[in-house]
Amino acid sequence: MLCTQLNSAKILILFYLNTEMDDFDDDSFNDVLGAMEMPTAAKQPKVDAPAAKAVNPAPSNSTEPSGSGRPAPGKPASNPHCVLVHSKQRGNPILKSILNVPLEFRDDIVPDYVVGRTSCVLYLSLKYHNLNPDYICQRLKALGKMYELRVLLVQVDTPEPNNALKSLTRISLLADLTMMLAWNAEEAGKIIETYKQFEKRPPDLIMERVESNPHQKLLAALTNIKPVNKTDAAALLHTFGNLGNIINASEERLSQVMGLGPRKAKKLYKTLQEPFLSK
Repeated sequence: MLCTQLNSAKILILFYLNTEMDDFDDDSFNDVLGAMEMPTAAKQPKVDAPAAKAVNPAPSNSTEPSGSGRPAPGKPASNPHCVLVHSKQRGNPILKSILNVPLEFRDDIVPDYVVGRTSCVLYLSLKYHNLNPDYICQRLKALGKMYELRVLLVQVDTPEPNNALKSLTRISLLADLTMMLAWNAEEAGKIIETYKQFEKRPPDLIMERVESNPHQKLLAALTNIKPVNKTDAAALLHTFGNLGNIINASEERLSQVMGLGPRKAKKLYKTLQEPFLSK
């Protein structure tokens, strides 16, 4: 069901992009894109099917991870905490920003960076893409169906990126890529580093945490009023005891709270006295 919804969403986005890209008519580019083997979702194995025998006993340089329809290179990193970097990426300025995970340069990987057992990154400068629009399609053709998470890391280094980003978005949808944008080399390096650091972290680690304690909820509500911070909110609750007393306090009384001051008190008082519903 989820796959059907995602495919429908992709179709709608592609329709929108196609209507917006009237000036994108490079026949050679479309030919390359059309010839590229696009990845498909892994088929679910039948329960009653007998175990399949290997058709080709010849040794292979890739293995297929459990539960995945996409193979990944079989030779692991010497250090599991390393980001594998293709040797051609030596000298890329983004490497200077990868400080918290070690790097291992390799010639036997297809993507530019391998950030996990089933995750990889292709790096693309938008300036280079404008000069060589077929480059990314050739890279994807070589990548084939390898890796489950395939990130296209685009460094936006041109003053007019809109048309190029539209074309790359279309390619990302067709080739099942996750496109990430970085606005400088430092951001690009940090994105790669973060993918590696969160390789084995649970997804709820980056989900919003909802406070269950009423006191914490009240502190969070007060800090939503700029420029009130957590220290100010704690001082207000300590001084007045509850939210009702804070609302009924005068602006002068609010300004007497330690650390609040006249400017914050004026903003807080004005916010608390505004009606919740506009007439």
